[in-house]
Amino acid sequence: MSRPENSDGGEGEGPLIFLIAGEPSGDLLGARLMAALREETDGRVRFAGIGGEAMTAAGLESRFPIHELAVMGLIEVLPHLFTILKRMRQTVAAVKQLRPDAVVTIDSPSFTLEIAERLKGQGIPLIHYVAPQVWAWKAWRAKSVSRYLDHLLALLPFEPPYFEKHGLPTHFVGHPVVESHAGSRYRDTARGLCLAVLPGSRRGEVSKLLPVFAEVVRALAAGHPDLRVVIPTVETVADMVQAQVQDWPVEVAVVRGAEAKAKAFDEATAALAASGTVALELGVAGVPTVVAYRFAGVVGLLPPSLLRVPFVSLVNLIAGREVQPEFLQRRCRAAEILPAVERLLTDPAARAAQRDGCSGVVEALTPPEGRPSRAAARRILSCLKA
Repeated sequence: MSRPENSDGGEGEGPLIFLIAGEPSGDLLGARLMAALREETDGRVRFAGIGGEAMTAAGLESRFPIHELAVMGLIEVLPHLFTILKRMRQTVAAVKQLRPDAVVTIDSPSFTLEIAERLKGQGIPLIHYVAPQVWAWKAWRAKSVSRYLDHLLALLPFEPPYFEKHGLPTHFVGHPVVESHAGSRYRDTARGLCLAVLPGSRRGEVSKLLPVFAEVVRALAAGHPDLRVVIPTVETVADMVQAQVQDWPVEVAVVRGAEAKAKAFDEATAALAASGTVALELGVAGVPTVVAYRFAGVVGLLPPSLLRVPFVSLVNLIAGREVQPEFLQRRCRAAEILPAVERLLTDPAARAAQRDGCSGVVEALTPPEGRPSRAAARRILSCLKA
């Protein structure tokens, strides 16, 4: 297959892979995938596409900033709809012009899967990394994505059958959290109370959750004037978070970057976090955590009992019981969340019980290849050979 002489990537000879990530979690996945693909090919691979800070640091020249895509829910999406649709058209046009050896879309299904569907029939392998959570809701998506994707990389061991029954080759490649935080050493020492607060990586999440989390912190400060708060965040919401914590009655540090996040996990006595990957990261790192969330859009109007799973925390799903206390929808209120956070901050036995409940999570999420990024890279390369 012929290639334009000035394709992005700058890696020299080798397959050209067009990567598309639409939010910070996918950006980190993409950066690790790029490193693993270089490892597996001895550097003979080229990249083009869309990514954020991590993928840019790994050598990708992103075609536009991904913070334009980090929106969720109908109300938040509408003001950005024209920009999002324009970026979709530009991305599809870039793929058609470059004719890469494969397109790898990473998470952010409302953006990336729309692009994959528009590229169907172009003769370019379409691989999606991070299976849609059809086991939780929108089960019909399994059949839908099987119509246009060529391969799917799943993070959870129980996901492949949902898609394989519709004829879509799907492989469990492991969850990236075991690469980031496995082996973290949680130290339950008397260094003063420190609460890690993680209100999400999208502006819609932060706008819903941070005011609730602020109420919890203010109530805690009344009884624990020495309480410190650390908020690991990402570029898409850092300015928003910083503006909203100015009047908190405790010492607050808003930090960015993987190293600062790991340090925050190490220092935290406990955490209050949005549901999602970060709750799993905290569980694997051994940080006792309370999970809270309010869903956006139509799902946000439904009671938690209508979800297709008993829990939203992956730690709880894997454990088969509520290890991390969950406060969803109408229960996502400071008055209900406060006692659970207070207990973890002040009761060493409660912290120890939660860490015990998280045991076994790493093993369940580790692929046979050891590193999830290596497993994903090998699967993508095998698709190119096929």
